[in-house]
Amino acid sequence: MSEISFFFEETKPIKLQKKVLKNTVDFLIQNENKHAGEITVVFCSDDYLLKINEQYLNHNYYTDIVTFDYVENSVISGDLFISVDRIIENASQLGVNFDEELYRVIFHGILHLCGFKDKTNAEKRLMREKEDFYLGKAGFRKEKK
Repeated sequence: MSEISFFFEETKPIKLQKKVLKNTVDFLIQNENKHAGEITVVFCSDDYLLKINEQYLNHNYYTDIVTFDYVENSVISGDLFISVDRIIENASQLGVNFDEELYRVIFHGILHLCGFKDKTNAEKRLMREKEDFYLGKAGFRKEKK
């Protein structure tokens, strides 16, 4: 089982279904033929994440997530920094609830740790399919048969 820790920086704490989230993350990692390690999820403000994006990635723009990969062999470990401000805005623009968008972004970060990329259109399609699949496992979407 993965060890997932949650922290809040420059944002109010949000309610999480920690058991559902941890179970789905564990399933995701096992389903992708990896092993669970330590994962830290830091929920933060846009400005906090912008500073991280500038300092470590030399990117001067807002984003919903920055993932730091500490994977060794097939043990999935890393830090996920997630902007709550971006999640709220994205959920509104996409017409989904906050929790669904939040879980999508968390799964997106974990999928990156599992080795999935999203630079090309084909990679983006596969990433979205996997996000949707794991959202279904977490109870947000009906799974396709």
